[in-house]
This record gives sequence, structure tokens and C-alpha cells, in this order.
Amino acid sequence: MSTIKLKNIRTYSYHGCLIEEGKIGSDYSVDLEIKTDLRKSCLSDDLNDTVDYVLLNKIVVEEMAIRANLLEHVGHRIISRIFNEIASVSRILLGVSKLNPPIGGDVEAVTIELEEYRS
Repeated sequence: MSTIKLKNIRTYSYHGCLIEEGKIGSDYSVDLEIKTDLRKSCLSDDLNDTVDYVLLNKIVVEEMAIRANLLEHVGHRIISRIFNEIASVSRILLGVSKLNPPIGGDVEAVTIELEEYRS
């Protein structure tokens, strides 16, 4: 198995349980790591033989644009789409961070991490 990582995918999204979060929005950062077999693409040098990280980024950005109350819900949607659209992915580790969250303290970020294996 091999790994592809997309680090610090930045979005401006509208997630959160507070009404204001849905109106004002906030900065988010997403880290994505997938496991797949890269042996064929290592030899072929052909994009069709690998997982296209442009598609991975597109999935993350599209799902982050759909409002949710919980980061867990957004993360689950991202993972489900990747497994549904890219058959060669066997494992996903995903971190979704809300930067400067409105929690009444000086906190840089709140992050949820989800790890899923293809069943």
C-alpha cells in the first residue's frame, strides 16, 4: 500500500450549530490521507493508473460547501464520496479543522479526525 496526502485544503464554509455560523461562515482546513496501490502508476507514469489528487481536492471542496451543523457529518460525507467514486482507495484518514472557533476562548482550531477502511 502507498499513501497520497493532501495537506491544509483551505475553505471558507458555513458549518456550525449556531445560527451566526451559518450566516457569517468561518475558515476551515482539511487534511486528507488515502491508502491505495501506486505500483502500477510508478511504472506507467499514467494518470489513469493512480488516484487523481485533483479529484480528491474537488470532493473535499464540494462537500465543505454544503452546510452542516457538525464537522463529523461533513467528514462522513467526504469519506463516503471518496469510497463511492474511487474504487482503488482502501483507507481514508481525514481531519477537518474549524479555525478560530467561537468557543469563548483563545483557541487556534478545533479538529475532528475520522479514519475509515473500505468494507
